[in-house]
Amino acid sequence: MTASNRPAIALQIAARGSGLPSAAQVRRWTKTALPRAAEVTIRIVGTAEARRLNRAYRRRDYATNVLSFSYESKRALLRGDIVLCAPVVRSEARSQGKPLEAHFAHLIVHGALHLRGYDHERPREAVRMEALEKRLLAKLGYPDPYMTSG
Repeated sequence: MTASNRPAIALQIAARGSGLPSAAQVRRWTKTALPRAAEVTIRIVGTAEARRLNRAYRRRDYATNVLSFSYESKRALLRGDIVLCAPVVRSEARSQGKPLEAHFAHLIVHGALHLRGYDHERPREAVRMEALEKRLLAKLGYPDPYMTSG
């Protein structure tokens, strides 16, 4: 990938099943959350890979919905990876009564904001991050991701 004023996004699909987002959707969602120069790989995986990564990097032995990995760069360029676990995303969307597409969009935006340095470990940080997620998702035409019907 090369540096530019817009994010360069690579998509890797390592999961099976229906309802996976298209490359165009992933690019649109990611670019909305990363308005400056960036190099980002989005990888959609199955349960086993998500569990391995979560165990290795967060010491939590289960598959989680999204993981973000930010890399330092010598250039003024945001670099990182976002890994989504398709089976977990599907299960959450179903249990929360959300369209699968909207949930994928939310989690990609969420992961991209982590790459930008946002966090939700403390209440004030969580409120700030969630407010930005809601604004970005509304801009993309999706409802508030924190409102559930399930």
